[in-house]
Formats: sequence, structure tokens, C-alpha cells
Amino acid sequence: MGKIIGIDLGTTNSCVSVMEGSEAVVIPNAEGKRTTPSIIAFVEGGEIKVGDPAKRQAVTNPTKTIASIKRFMGHSFAEITEEAKRVPYSVVKGDNNTPRVDIDGRLYTAQELSAMTLQKMKKTAEDYLGQTVTEAVITVPAYFNDAQRQATKEAGEIAGLKVMRIINEPTAAALAYGLDKKGTDQKIAVYDLGGGTFDISVLELGDGVFEVLSTDGDTHLGGDDFDHVIIDWLADEFKAEEGIDLRLDPMSLQRIKEAAEKAKIELSSSAETEINLPYVTATASGPKHLVKKLSRSQFEKLTDSLVKRSMEPVAKALKNAGLTVSDIDEVILVGGSTRIPRIVEEVEKFFGKKASKGVNPDEVVAIGAAIQGGVLSGDVKDVLLLDVTPLSLGIETMGGVMTVLIEANTTIPTKKSQVFSTAADSQPSVELHVLQGARAMAADNKTIGRFHLDGIPPAPRGVPQIEVSFDIDANGIIKVTATDKGTGKSHDIRIEASSGLTADEIEQMKKDAEANAEADKAAKERAEKLNEADSTIFQTESQLKELGDKISDENKTAIEFALTELRMAHQSQDIAAIQKGLDNVNAAWKTATEAMYAQGEQGQAAAAEPQAEGDNVQDVDYEEVK
Repeated sequence: MGKIIGIDLGTTNSCVSVMEGSEAVVIPNAEGKRTTPSIIAFVEGGEIKVGDPAKRQAVTNPTKTIASIKRFMGHSFAEITEEAKRVPYSVVKGDNNTPRVDIDGRLYTAQELSAMTLQKMKKTAEDYLGQTVTEAVITVPAYFNDAQRQATKEAGEIAGLKVMRIINEPTAAALAYGLDKKGTDQKIAVYDLGGGTFDISVLELGDGVFEVLSTDGDTHLGGDDFDHVIIDWLADEFKAEEGIDLRLDPMSLQRIKEAAEKAKIELSSSAETEINLPYVTATASGPKHLVKKLSRSQFEKLTDSLVKRSMEPVAKALKNAGLTVSDIDEVILVGGSTRIPRIVEEVEKFFGKKASKGVNPDEVVAIGAAIQGGVLSGDVKDVLLLDVTPLSLGIETMGGVMTVLIEANTTIPTKKSQVFSTAADSQPSVELHVLQGARAMAADNKTIGRFHLDGIPPAPRGVPQIEVSFDIDANGIIKVTATDKGTGKSHDIRIEASSGLTADEIEQMKKDAEANAEADKAAKERAEKLNEADSTIFQTESQLKELGDKISDENKTAIEFALTELRMAHQSQDIAAIQKGLDNVNAAWKTATEAMYAQGEQGQAAAAEPQAEGDNVQDVDYEEVK
């Protein structure tokens, strides 16, 4: 069995880890960074850049640079209309009511774009391990619903990965934190504020068992929202002074977005920061510059509602776990946004204790995913993970009520059945409207699927017995079965997001991803070959200048002719012609150097030969002394 890698697929950054012996190792990417921006860019020539290279060109290519795509995962288009207004790229309505990103008329799903980041993580691991990687554990926010989990799994499949387990991010963090503390019993709270989502999980650790007691959160609260508060403040201030709304221009929006993120980060360690954006826009009167100072106290006032919003699920999770703050032994902060001082202050104030600084908030989730991968492959022993379903599951019944079959925070995997009946006489079929959420009425919850059970024999209302069973696997993915107990006829579906993809679409996207990988490989090989040609031309020219007087005219002419051919091939960017040119230059140079060394050896041999007797004998006069 090959290695099962652990991937934290984040809104802002992603990270990959793998078990090496008994330790989980975070793998640096090709740029030498331990985390990779979850950013994809489509550039001229059809090339796709992922990670830091994509981030670096975002200002000059804002409409084709995709960030924070995780916020669209598993949603219908109707659910993300407000989110779509906040990004510089075009989000349109696609098939099955899905949100799609429009790049030059080609519509990409959130799954396809996330798969590009996952491919980068896969390649990073393969380069490090020196072997092909096909299996992964991928993390999701604990409060992700079934549609969002399905979408994440689909992204893994498109990237060429068999997703062995979907694991909740706070649970993964607890695994990483608690693996070396298996001998102690502890109750811990994991506060996880990432780039786009927020989770709180309460767990009990003991004897290698990691049991989630409760989880809560907000899938639309994260570092992006803190950035947008600064973006709106900057844009409103500039509009008041200059009468121009920078949010309407994609390039200006991208510049203030990057400046806002930078300011937020700087305010974690400084009392004040200056935002300086020269030439942010221009009018008929000339260029306009944006210069503003933002203090930490001002930033805290602007984001006060966001901080308070994060604390509401914390109180709820603690209540659902049946615990008080005094029962919590350790508080762990996860996610880059927990570096904001006000967040740390509020969390510590709520729990009445210092938060643990023993884990890296950017890497701990990927490490936990790798540990779970180790558990699945048998490399990690004596660890049992008991997670929960974050939201209640049920079906719509008479009056538009949601009848709950599985309560939120039920340990998974789990199965639950309940018998229902018909609402009308001689009803031939029933429609099952499957819901997930926490509200009493069906209309207020998330629809995760609909299906029909047909062929019910005619009978008075209330007589037929329809048994509905929910089965949730360890990934938190749901299967629903309806059985007519009278006839034994049943129908089941593995719930797929109502706004999701068909199996054929996933397969096609997988093929497209593989084709993109081949295209990326070809582009890399072309760049490397061009660099090799550049280097060979430079070195050969230098050596000709240095050693030209020692090379025969015939050999020098051959080298110069081969160099001319190589320069022409380099300009054409024809890889085959470049390779031929390189071979010809190397062959001509080899012939010249062999002749040069042969000539040198002949000269040394001649100098070393003994002189023949009688050669160069000179007559001299001498006088005999008596």
C-alpha cells in the first residue's frame, strides 16, 4: 500500500503532510514554502498557474485569478449571489443551478478549480516521496454540510486522488495536538478560524480515543471577512474624498484587497500600519493615490461584530457537549486568522485560560490529516477517532415540518430508521425531501436531495408503512433508503448535492485535469529546454573567447555554425529543433576539445623526449692549465 497523504484544502492556503515513521512531516512545495496559496490563475497561452506564481500576478490579471473558491463549494448559485459580488472574477449560473467561474467562455465549477490546488498538493508530495500518490485524507470545516463534503470529495477525484476519508478540520487539529498525549484524559476546545470558515469543536481525549462531543460553526465567517471590512473602509474613504468607487474596477479592487490583507497581518504585531497605494486609479485630471493609516484599535472597532459572531457558536458547542468552561483543560487555536490579537483575547476571556501555543495554526490540520492517513494505512496504531455529524438530518413531513431522524452531534458512522405513512388515500408514491439543518421548518433548512418511492399498493391514508433509514459513513456522507414494509419494495440513494455534478461530469473533469497536467508538464519541459539552450549559448560563447586561439579554424567554424542554428531554434521555441541544436553544439565542442587536448599532449610528449647523441654539439676553445 502506498502512502496516504493528508491535505488541508483551505480557503486561503493549503498544506500537505505525510507520515514518516512515527512523525507527520509537512512537505514544502516547489517554491520552498510549507503552505501554498489556494489561488489559480489562467494566463496567456493557456497556461494555468497555481499557488505563489498565481498570487504574484493577481494585480495585473484580476479577472482570471481565482481565490477563495472554497466559499462556493457545494452551494447552489442562488446561495452565493452576495459572495459572487465580492470577487473580481466572473461567477455565473451553470448547469444544475451550480455557480461557475467564467474564463473566456469556459465555465469552471468550484470542484474543478479546487482540484487544481489538490493536484499541486499531490505533485508536491510525489516530488518529496519519489513515488506516485493516489490516496489522500482531505479536511473540511466541521460545519460543512453533505453537499459541501460531496463537492470536496469530487474535487479529490478530479485531481486523480482516491479520497480515503473526509475529516473535520478541528478534529484533525486535535489529532495532531493529542497524539503524543495518549496517556492523559483531557477535554479540549478547538477554535478554528480560517480564511473562509469558522468551526468550534469540543473533544474528549483519553487512551488513544479522540471523541468529538459537539461541533458548531459558521461556513461564511473567516479571514476573508476581516479583509473585506478593511476593503470597504478603504473604498468608502476614497469614494468620499475622490468620488470614485474602487470596488468597481477589478484591478483597483485586487490592489486594495492585497493591501487590506497585508494591513490585517501587520496589525497583529504593530499598533498602526500605513496603506500606501500610488496610482490606484486615474481621472482626466491625472493619477490618484490612496494613502491611509489604520490603527489596531480602529481595526478592532471595524471587526467587532465579526469577533462576537464567532463567539456565539462557541457557547452553543459547549452547551451541546454538556460542559462548562471550567471542564475544558486546553484551548487550541487553529487557522491563520487566530493570530489576530483581539481573537486571542476574546477566546481566552471566554474560557478563562491561556490558549495553547503548542501547534502551528497553519500546519496542524494537515498534520492531523496525515495522522488519520497513517491510521487508515496501519502505520499509526492505537488511535480511534469518533467524529460527529454537525447538523441534524431529517425529512419533510406534513405541514412543511422537518422531522429529525439523526440529531446534530451524533457520533458517526451511524444508522437510524423511522416508519412513516401516506398522507392521502390510495397514494401510489411518496416523495422524500431530505434535509439538513437546525431549524424546525423544512423551508428553513438545506435541501440535500429528493427521491421517490413508487408502486405503493392502494390503501387508506395512514395504512402503508414506509420505513426511512439514514446511514452516515465515517466521511459524514449520507445514504438514504425508503422501504415499503408491505411489499418489501425499496429505493435508496447515496445523497449527492442537489447542486452537484453527475458521475459523467466528474469523469470528464478528471480527464480535463489530466490533460492540464500534461500541458503543464510540457510547458515546464519547454521552459527548462529554453533555459538549457540559453545557458549553453552563453557558456559556449565565453569558452570560445577564452580558448579560441587554441582551437583550429575548422573546429571554430563548426562550433559557430552550430551556435547560429541553436540561436534560431531558441527563437522558434521548437523543442525538437532546440534539442538538435544542443546536440550539434555539444558534438562540435567535443570534437574541438578532443583536438585541443590531443595537440596539447603531442606538445608535452615532444618536450619530454631524450635528446639524441651528437645533436646540438658546439665546439669550444679551451686552454690546458699546467
